[in-house]
Amino acid sequence: MMTAARSADSGLAGPGELDRYPYAEAPVADRVGAPAWDTGEPELGRVGRRAAGSRGRGLHGQLVQQLGQMIVSGDLGADRPLVPEEIGQRFEVSRTVVRESLRVLEAKGLVSARPNVGTRVRPVSDWNLLDPDIIEWRAFGPQRDDQRRELSELRWTIEPLAARLAAGHGREEVQQRLCDMVEIMSHAMAQGDALTYSRADTEFHALLIQIAGNRMLEHLSGIVSAALQVSGGPVTACDRPSEASLAQHARIVDALGTGDGTAAEAAMRQLLTVHPEVERVVPAPREH
Repeated sequence: MMTAARSADSGLAGPGELDRYPYAEAPVADRVGAPAWDTGEPELGRVGRRAAGSRGRGLHGQLVQQLGQMIVSGDLGADRPLVPEEIGQRFEVSRTVVRESLRVLEAKGLVSARPNVGTRVRPVSDWNLLDPDIIEWRAFGPQRDDQRRELSELRWTIEPLAARLAAGHGREEVQQRLCDMVEIMSHAMAQGDALTYSRADTEFHALLIQIAGNRMLEHLSGIVSAALQVSGGPVTACDRPSEASLAQHARIVDALGTGDGTAAEAAMRQLLTVHPEVERVVPAPREH
């Protein structure tokens, strides 16, 4: 298993630290650790205390998270070979755990496995950048500014369109659910409960996309949810509880209720408008 003793000499987070995702704020060049894999290659020792939560998937989930973070952060560069036996020995996991973890990373486009070549890290151009895990890894890694900017631009494209389309597909139960989310957000803001506010906000936006009547847009709801969870680039009204944000959410619901797609789209654009006077922040990563 991934033992605390093993983590102490490698810079890896101990078992009790694997439930959070604290990417170091120091520049990449400053994040150095003891050599890993016992091969004299320092890159593999830089995970440090940046391990993500296991998400309830045990050693398999932990290994996926650690290797994924190392690849996305650049600690494991493109075309870097990944030897399963060395991974198993270094992280003290079975070959089955290593094999399944590499399969998950391959499905995300991070690695490729070929006969007579082995498993190697793939270039960024091959990654599935819409994968929620990769979105999160990038958002809390060295590429965080680019990732958050790109997410903001993507939301600006997706959500106003979804709001306009949703105005023609409203159902009473869906309308009520959206109203409930606004009410929960209002109550949470009054109570200073940021976590509840965030969860209700995420459900609001995901539900809006799901009722737009466009199945391709519906598949993007996970991206919007991930964007809301890792927000922290230029802060928008949607990223922080505020009366203005609540008002725009309520306007969207009202527009959907009257079937006014133009008003729903306009309210969503206003909600996503960047406020340059708000300080840029890098929030703590989400809890799993």
